[in-house]
Amino acid sequence: MIHSKKSLPALTLLSAAIMLSACSGDDNKKPDVIADVDLRLMETTDIHANVMDYNYYSGSTNIGIGLVRTATLIKEARAELTEMGNSVLVDNGDLIQGSPMGDWKQATGIEAGEVHPVYKAMNELDYVVGNYGNHEFNYGLEFLAESVNDANFPYISANIFIDDGDDNPDNDMLYFDPYHLETKAVMDKEGNTHEITIGFIGFLPPQIMQWDKANLSGKVITKDIKAMAERFVPQMKEEGADIVVAIPHSGISTKAYSADALAEHSSWYLADVEGIDAIMFGHSHLTFPSSAFAETEGVDLEAGTIKGVPAVMPGYWGSHLGIIDLSLEYNVTQDTWQVVGSQVEARAIVVDGEATVEPDAVIAANLEHDHQATIAYMGTPIGESTDDIFSFLALVKDDPSIQIVSDAQKAYVENLIQGDVNLQDLPVLSAAAPFKACNREGICADETSFTTVAKGELTLSNAADLYLYPNTLVAVKINGEELKGWLECSASQFFQIDTTTTAQQELVDYAGFPTYNFDVMDGVTYQIDVTQPPRTDRSCSVINADANRIVNLKYNNQDVSDTQEFIVATNNYRANGGVFPGTGSDHIVINSPDTNREVLANYIRDNSPVTPTADGNWSFAPIDTVTDITVVFRVPNTDRARNFVAAQLQNAEFIEVNDAGEAVYELILNQ
Repeated sequence: MIHSKKSLPALTLLSAAIMLSACSGDDNKKPDVIADVDLRLMETTDIHANVMDYNYYSGSTNIGIGLVRTATLIKEARAELTEMGNSVLVDNGDLIQGSPMGDWKQATGIEAGEVHPVYKAMNELDYVVGNYGNHEFNYGLEFLAESVNDANFPYISANIFIDDGDDNPDNDMLYFDPYHLETKAVMDKEGNTHEITIGFIGFLPPQIMQWDKANLSGKVITKDIKAMAERFVPQMKEEGADIVVAIPHSGISTKAYSADALAEHSSWYLADVEGIDAIMFGHSHLTFPSSAFAETEGVDLEAGTIKGVPAVMPGYWGSHLGIIDLSLEYNVTQDTWQVVGSQVEARAIVVDGEATVEPDAVIAANLEHDHQATIAYMGTPIGESTDDIFSFLALVKDDPSIQIVSDAQKAYVENLIQGDVNLQDLPVLSAAAPFKACNREGICADETSFTTVAKGELTLSNAADLYLYPNTLVAVKINGEELKGWLECSASQFFQIDTTTTAQQELVDYAGFPTYNFDVMDGVTYQIDVTQPPRTDRSCSVINADANRIVNLKYNNQDVSDTQEFIVATNNYRANGGVFPGTGSDHIVINSPDTNREVLANYIRDNSPVTPTADGNWSFAPIDTVTDITVVFRVPNTDRARNFVAAQLQNAEFIEVNDAGEAVYELILNQ
């Protein structure tokens, strides 16, 4: 794209001489003088307070995570440039929450003048701008403001506004600055210096209003990402932006665009906005370009583009550094910049199981106090367990890592409704999902992608491993029809099994369906028929209206009727989201001030020693077929995982260790 500037930078003598030479020939042929500039854009995203390369749950170094290692990639990427100044670094949010270090800092509080650990690290790395993610708001606006004010770089978001209480969108005022213009001196390939103004515009998921309703309601509102891009990008150009870089904390959806839908995943739509030259996105905890997007319309994986626009998403927890190298042409005569080429890379801190970089020594030293304080905090004892609590089988059978969470949630709500004449006689169910059961890209080789709490003493570290997020407990009132719909959406976790083939078939859609949406509903019994197509997609939109995967749904051994009423204990993300049937503000009956993790930790304290044995309330419906079908699932190829499978799952047979280092098992369903 071609952009104009309001002011012309001073030309070097060499550039002026070239211009005079170019204009001294035929007056009808006045070629423009072109300068070639390489500009490197770098991105981190979804760090989730994982500054150190350390697993606070297992108490060991993890070479696959940590901004302390990404920092080394950043410095190496800068050093690769012939001209060191021709680079910029941005962060795309979900920064202050998501790891034990983030929990520790929130629990102890942050005082005025105190620097949050994440900014102790980031202030060493020369970021030019940061964008807010959805998890920035988990701890409230006051904690966020006191944390971010120590960043030595500006923050932006173009689709969050002050809630002024009226119904007139024309007078809405922005809560944050929508964009940032960064003017840099860059050097072309001939050694001449020019000025370029890079415009950065940020966005966050509009769904923060549901996910963090208690923190945000009455204070802010959100608007559609693409609509705000269309509003502000022309304004950025008018103010002098030569190129525009979008930083959406938003994944990819290829559904038909609607501004009214306030899409959570809007990066694909932004590629259609005139004036955007590059997209640096996040939120989905995936890597772009990668095979995860091989079937996505408009994506060129080799070029690293979405509809022709260069784009990158660098994983999560510091696993990758996003790099977009733009080839720019500066037309000296017309004073315009044009993007003429690009290269895209998501550079990893681990390749083939081997670390590509060492941790940055300066950041490691600066964070040592915070690191040790986090270790001490997470070691606080809360009780003990009589059994191992592993999530290796959480997607193929009822599981202890979900059971103990459900037990805690259910007991909490049952106690809370006593004395409430409208609620106390209703049966209480509990919805809980496995937060750790393979990674987001569908690889199950690493035990750190699972919950692994060994029997014996339990600490805050174990509670955080069992419940990763600082969600608050919320309860909804639903009927039997909505309950079945809720479970139908959860059952979209599985591929449909073809009973006519002997070919090996994967059971679990590890990469396509996030495990945090696989809600197990305790308090009822049911089976899942995977020979049926899924009724809904991962967003609970109906795709096969006549499909019925949920069968034999019973409460107290009696069939659940469509009108039967229940209370379901869940979390604020699920209850406020309004995506699953039975959720949304009109269904909420309890808004607890307590986090699900606190509820879990207190349950363990009050009931120690706990015995979190799964009660087996759900299973797969047996498949009646004469065909010798082979349905498979995967776990890490470790002694602990394989021993757990052998002890817990009688209808499973080991097949092989695949190229990814996963143990592949057949799940025998035709019995």
